[in-house]
Amino acid sequence: MTSRALAGLFRSLRLYRGDGPRHAAMDRLHARFLRAGDLAIDVGAHVGDRVASFRRLGARVVALEPQPLCHRALRLLHGRDPGVVLLRAAAGAAPGRIDLMVNRANPTVSTAAPDFVAAAAGAPGWEGQDWDARIEVEVTTLDALVAAHGVPAFVKIDVEGFEPEVLRGLTRTVPALSFEFTTIQRDAAETCIDLLAARGPYRFDAALGESQRLEFGTPVDAARMKVWLRALPHDANSGDVYAILDV
Repeated sequence: MTSRALAGLFRSLRLYRGDGPRHAAMDRLHARFLRAGDLAIDVGAHVGDRVASFRRLGARVVALEPQPLCHRALRLLHGRDPGVVLLRAAAGAAPGRIDLMVNRANPTVSTAAPDFVAAAAGAPGWEGQDWDARIEVEVTTLDALVAAHGVPAFVKIDVEGFEPEVLRGLTRTVPALSFEFTTIQRDAAETCIDLLAARGPYRFDAALGESQRLEFGTPVDAARMKVWLRALPHDANSGDVYAILDV
Protein backbone atom coordinates (compact mmCIF):
# COMPACT_ATOMS: atom_id res chain seq x y z
CA MET A 1 0.00 0.00 0.00
CA THR A 2 1.46 3.37 -1.03
CA SER A 3 0.69 6.95 -0.03
CA ARG A 4 -0.29 7.58 -3.66
CA ALA A 5 -2.86 4.76 -3.57
CA LEU A 6 -4.26 5.89 -0.22
CA ALA A 7 -4.57 9.47 -1.44
CA GLY A 8 -6.43 8.21 -4.51
CA LEU A 9 -8.83 6.19 -2.35
CA PHE A 10 -9.56 9.12 -0.02
CA ARG A 11 -10.15 11.34 -3.06
CA SER A 12 -12.75 8.86 -4.31
CA LEU A 13 -14.43 8.65 -0.91
CA ARG A 14 -14.71 12.44 -0.70
CA LEU A 15 -15.95 12.75 -4.27
CA TYR A 16 -18.47 9.94 -4.33
CA ARG A 17 -19.61 9.50 -0.72
CA GLY A 18 -19.83 13.08 0.54
CA ASP A 19 -22.49 14.82 -1.57
CA GLY A 20 -25.97 14.65 -0.04
CA PRO A 21 -27.94 16.43 -2.81
CA ARG A 22 -26.29 14.21 -5.43
CA HIS A 23 -27.24 11.13 -3.44
CA ALA A 24 -30.88 12.27 -3.31
CA ALA A 25 -30.91 12.77 -7.09
CA MET A 26 -29.30 9.35 -7.55
CA ASP A 27 -32.01 7.72 -5.43
CA ARG A 28 -34.76 9.38 -7.49
CA LEU A 29 -33.19 8.04 -10.67
CA HIS A 30 -32.67 4.51 -9.37
CA ALA A 31 -36.23 4.43 -8.01
CA ARG A 32 -37.36 4.23 -11.65
CA PHE A 33 -35.80 0.78 -11.84
CA LEU A 34 -35.74 -0.66 -8.32
CA ARG A 35 -38.22 -1.38 -5.55
CA ALA A 36 -37.69 -2.75 -2.05
CA GLY A 37 -36.70 -6.41 -2.23
CA ASP A 38 -35.42 -6.25 -5.82
CA LEU A 39 -31.90 -7.38 -6.70
CA ALA A 40 -29.32 -4.99 -8.16
CA ILE A 41 -25.89 -6.00 -9.49
CA ASP A 42 -23.15 -3.35 -9.38
CA VAL A 43 -20.23 -4.13 -11.68
CA GLY A 44 -17.33 -1.81 -10.85
CA ALA A 45 -18.67 -0.74 -7.46
CA HIS A 46 -15.57 1.37 -6.67
CA VAL A 47 -16.30 2.92 -3.23
CA GLY A 48 -19.98 2.01 -3.23
CA ASP A 49 -21.99 5.18 -3.83
CA ARG A 50 -24.40 3.20 -6.03
CA VAL A 51 -24.46 0.34 -3.51
CA ALA A 52 -25.56 2.84 -0.87
CA SER A 53 -28.25 4.23 -3.16
CA PHE A 54 -29.62 0.78 -3.96
CA ARG A 55 -29.73 -0.07 -0.25
CA ARG A 56 -31.53 3.19 0.61
CA LEU A 57 -34.23 2.00 -1.80
CA GLY A 58 -34.42 -1.36 -0.03
CA ALA A 59 -32.86 -3.39 -2.86
CA ARG A 60 -30.51 -6.30 -2.29
CA VAL A 61 -27.09 -5.83 -3.91
CA VAL A 62 -24.33 -7.98 -5.38
CA ALA A 63 -21.32 -5.69 -5.83
CA LEU A 64 -18.13 -6.47 -7.77
CA GLU A 65 -14.91 -4.52 -7.25
CA PRO A 66 -11.49 -6.00 -8.12
CA GLN A 67 -9.24 -3.25 -6.72
CA PRO A 68 -7.93 -4.32 -3.30
CA LEU A 69 -8.14 -0.90 -1.59
CA CYS A 70 -11.58 -0.13 -2.97
CA HIS A 71 -12.80 -3.58 -2.00
CA ARG A 72 -11.46 -3.03 1.51
CA ALA A 73 -13.38 0.26 1.70
CA LEU A 74 -16.54 -1.53 0.57
CA ARG A 75 -16.06 -4.14 3.30
CA LEU A 76 -15.73 -1.40 5.92
CA LEU A 77 -18.80 0.44 4.62
CA HIS A 78 -21.09 -2.47 3.74
CA GLY A 79 -19.46 -5.68 4.94
CA ARG A 80 -21.85 -6.15 7.88
CA ASP A 81 -24.97 -5.52 5.80
CA PRO A 82 -26.77 -8.84 5.14
CA GLY A 83 -28.40 -7.23 2.10
CA VAL A 84 -25.05 -6.77 0.34
CA VAL A 85 -22.82 -9.45 -1.20
CA LEU A 86 -19.31 -8.16 -1.94
CA LEU A 87 -17.13 -9.93 -4.51
CA ARG A 88 -13.51 -9.03 -5.19
CA ALA A 89 -13.75 -9.71 -8.91
CA ALA A 90 -14.20 -8.17 -12.32
CA ALA A 91 -16.85 -9.20 -14.85
CA GLY A 92 -16.15 -10.13 -18.44
CA ALA A 93 -17.11 -12.30 -21.39
CA ALA A 94 -15.83 -15.52 -19.78
CA PRO A 95 -14.62 -16.60 -16.34
CA GLY A 96 -10.90 -16.63 -15.67
CA ARG A 97 -8.30 -14.03 -14.78
CA ILE A 98 -7.28 -10.75 -16.39
CA ASP A 99 -4.78 -7.93 -15.92
CA LEU A 100 -6.26 -4.76 -14.40
CA MET A 101 -4.41 -1.51 -15.12
CA VAL A 102 -4.64 0.58 -11.95
CA ASN A 103 -4.46 4.35 -11.79
CA ARG A 104 -3.37 4.69 -8.17
CA ALA A 105 -3.89 8.47 -8.03
CA ASN A 106 -7.35 8.24 -9.63
CA PRO A 107 -8.61 4.68 -9.04
CA THR A 108 -12.04 5.38 -10.52
CA VAL A 109 -10.50 5.13 -14.02
CA SER A 110 -8.66 1.84 -13.45
CA THR A 111 -9.46 -0.49 -16.33
CA ALA A 112 -8.98 -3.90 -17.92
CA ALA A 113 -9.29 -2.36 -21.41
CA PRO A 114 -5.98 -1.42 -23.07
CA ASP A 115 -7.91 0.45 -25.77
CA PHE A 116 -9.30 2.77 -23.11
CA VAL A 117 -5.82 3.69 -21.89
CA ALA A 118 -4.71 4.24 -25.49
CA ALA A 119 -7.73 6.48 -26.17
CA ALA A 120 -6.99 8.58 -23.07
CA ALA A 121 -3.37 9.19 -24.09
CA GLY A 122 -3.10 12.80 -25.20
CA ALA A 123 -6.85 13.40 -25.11
CA PRO A 124 -7.94 16.83 -23.84
CA GLY A 125 -9.16 16.56 -20.26
CA TRP A 126 -7.21 13.36 -19.65
CA GLU A 127 -3.78 14.95 -19.21
CA GLY A 128 -1.68 13.52 -16.42
CA GLN A 129 -3.56 10.25 -16.01
CA ASP A 130 -1.12 7.47 -15.22
CA TRP A 131 -1.99 3.78 -15.08
CA ASP A 132 1.04 3.03 -12.96
CA ALA A 133 0.26 -0.42 -11.54
CA ARG A 134 -1.00 -3.71 -12.87
CA ILE A 135 -2.64 -6.54 -10.95
CA GLU A 136 -4.15 -9.86 -11.98
CA VAL A 137 -7.79 -10.23 -10.90
CA GLU A 138 -10.48 -12.86 -11.01
CA VAL A 139 -13.18 -12.55 -13.69
CA THR A 140 -16.75 -13.82 -13.50
CA THR A 141 -19.69 -13.25 -15.84
CA LEU A 142 -23.10 -11.70 -15.46
CA ASP A 143 -24.58 -15.06 -16.52
CA ALA A 144 -22.77 -16.72 -13.59
CA LEU A 145 -23.99 -14.03 -11.20
CA VAL A 146 -27.58 -14.49 -12.38
CA ALA A 147 -27.25 -18.26 -11.90
CA ALA A 148 -25.89 -17.78 -8.37
CA HIS A 149 -28.03 -14.90 -7.12
CA GLY A 150 -31.12 -14.63 -9.34
CA VAL A 151 -32.30 -12.29 -12.07
CA PRO A 152 -31.61 -8.65 -11.16
CA ALA A 153 -34.10 -5.86 -11.70
CA PHE A 154 -31.18 -3.55 -12.51
CA VAL A 155 -27.51 -3.92 -13.43
CA LYS A 156 -25.05 -1.01 -13.25
CA ILE A 157 -21.79 -1.35 -15.23
CA ASP A 158 -18.95 1.17 -14.87
CA VAL A 159 -15.65 -0.37 -15.95
CA GLU A 160 -13.84 2.23 -18.08
CA GLY A 161 -14.10 0.87 -21.61
CA PHE A 162 -14.52 -2.78 -20.64
CA GLU A 163 -18.32 -2.54 -20.78
CA PRO A 164 -18.68 -4.50 -24.07
CA GLU A 165 -16.82 -7.46 -22.57
CA VAL A 166 -19.08 -7.40 -19.50
CA LEU A 167 -22.18 -7.44 -21.72
CA ARG A 168 -20.79 -10.30 -23.79
CA GLY A 169 -21.02 -12.32 -20.58
CA LEU A 170 -24.79 -11.71 -20.36
CA THR A 171 -26.79 -13.91 -22.74
CA ARG A 172 -30.28 -13.14 -21.43
CA THR A 173 -32.33 -10.00 -20.98
CA VAL A 174 -32.71 -8.16 -17.68
CA PRO A 175 -35.37 -5.50 -17.06
CA ALA A 176 -32.97 -2.54 -16.97
CA LEU A 177 -29.29 -1.73 -16.83
CA SER A 178 -26.85 1.14 -17.21
CA PHE A 179 -23.36 1.30 -18.65
CA GLU A 180 -20.85 4.13 -18.65
CA PHE A 181 -19.76 5.86 -21.85
CA THR A 182 -16.91 8.29 -22.53
CA THR A 183 -16.42 10.67 -25.42
CA ILE A 184 -12.88 9.35 -25.93
CA GLN A 185 -14.27 5.91 -26.75
CA ARG A 186 -17.76 6.26 -28.23
CA ASP A 187 -17.30 3.09 -30.26
CA ALA A 188 -17.38 1.05 -27.03
CA ALA A 189 -20.76 2.55 -26.14
CA GLU A 190 -22.11 1.87 -29.63
CA THR A 191 -20.97 -1.75 -29.32
CA CYS A 192 -22.85 -2.01 -26.03
CA ILE A 193 -26.01 -0.65 -27.64
CA ASP A 194 -25.71 -3.13 -30.50
CA LEU A 195 -25.17 -6.04 -28.10
CA LEU A 196 -28.25 -5.10 -26.09
CA ALA A 197 -30.39 -4.52 -29.17
CA ALA A 198 -29.46 -8.03 -30.31
CA ARG A 199 -30.50 -9.46 -26.92
CA GLY A 200 -34.04 -8.06 -26.90
CA PRO A 201 -36.33 -5.05 -27.40
CA TYR A 202 -34.39 -2.47 -25.42
CA ARG A 203 -34.94 1.26 -25.55
CA PHE A 204 -32.44 3.80 -24.26
CA ASP A 205 -31.93 6.99 -22.30
CA ALA A 206 -28.81 8.66 -20.90
CA ALA A 207 -27.52 10.85 -18.09
CA LEU A 208 -24.53 13.14 -18.58
CA GLY A 209 -21.70 13.08 -16.06
CA GLU A 210 -23.00 12.77 -12.52
CA SER A 211 -26.17 14.77 -13.26
CA GLN A 212 -28.45 11.83 -12.34
CA ARG A 213 -30.92 13.33 -14.83
CA LEU A 214 -32.19 11.49 -17.89
CA GLU A 215 -31.85 13.46 -21.11
CA PHE A 216 -34.80 12.06 -23.06
CA GLY A 217 -37.39 11.17 -20.43
CA THR A 218 -39.10 8.84 -22.88
CA PRO A 219 -36.62 6.12 -23.96
CA VAL A 220 -35.54 6.11 -27.60
CA ASP A 221 -34.47 3.39 -30.01
CA ALA A 222 -30.88 2.24 -30.55
CA ALA A 223 -30.34 4.28 -33.71
CA ARG A 224 -31.37 7.56 -32.07
CA MET A 225 -29.26 6.79 -29.00
CA LYS A 226 -26.19 6.33 -31.18
CA VAL A 227 -26.85 9.57 -33.07
CA TRP A 228 -27.07 11.42 -29.75
CA LEU A 229 -23.79 9.91 -28.54
CA ARG A 230 -21.97 10.85 -31.76
CA ALA A 231 -23.20 14.45 -31.51
CA LEU A 232 -21.92 15.04 -27.97
CA PRO A 233 -19.05 17.52 -27.69
CA HIS A 234 -15.77 16.07 -26.50
CA ASP A 235 -15.93 18.00 -23.23
CA ALA A 236 -19.17 16.25 -22.27
CA ASN A 237 -16.60 13.63 -21.21
CA SER A 238 -18.74 10.83 -19.81
CA GLY A 239 -22.10 9.66 -18.59
CA ASP A 240 -24.30 6.59 -18.42
CA VAL A 241 -26.59 5.01 -20.98
CA TYR A 242 -29.72 3.39 -19.52
CA ALA A 243 -31.25 0.43 -21.33
CA ILE A 244 -34.86 -0.45 -20.48
CA LEU A 245 -36.51 -3.61 -21.74
CA ASP A 246 -39.61 -2.70 -23.75
CA VAL A 247 -42.23 -5.23 -22.66
